[in-house]
Amino acid sequence: MMARNRLVGSLRVVFGVIWLIDAAMKWSPAFFGQYLSILKAGAQGQPAWLAPWFHIWVGMVAPHPQTWAFATALIETATALGLIFGFAQKIGYAIGILFSLGIWSTAEGFGGPYTPGATDIGTSIIYALVFIYLAAMQYLEGLPAWSVDRWLIQRWPTWQRFADFARTSPGEGEMRHVG
Repeated sequence: MMARNRLVGSLRVVFGVIWLIDAAMKWSPAFFGQYLSILKAGAQGQPAWLAPWFHIWVGMVAPHPQTWAFATALIETATALGLIFGFAQKIGYAIGILFSLGIWSTAEGFGGPYTPGATDIGTSIIYALVFIYLAAMQYLEGLPAWSVDRWLIQRWPTWQRFADFARTSPGEGEMRHVG
């Protein structure tokens, strides 16, 4: 059990480093300057029935693309740091899933599997699945190794609400796998 806990903790940290590398790229002036273009490119070649979805997003982003670019970079950075340090994991996994699906369904154009020459379905759907896996493993096994959340829960049991999927609250029984 402890080996699996360390393996899942290691996966979480490695995944966080990947997100941190990606987040670092988002802080570049090129990303801020091309944000709206990236979103519009995701809409290219989509079937007509998806046009309203992309129209809504382009319409929301167009007035303030810099703000959206900043928010994207900030969310990716916070997600990366949360993964690396194991902070607010329950909330972080949910944000990671939703954010990955958001990227996949906009900038990646659902991977564009229906466009001529498409070779894959996009990476962000796979990111969402990794977040789902990490959340499922945590639900089944408890908090993975190397986690700030473990430290916080020991000092402030209420933190478990934000960090862990434990089926019992700290007052009802002993917390799972923390120590």
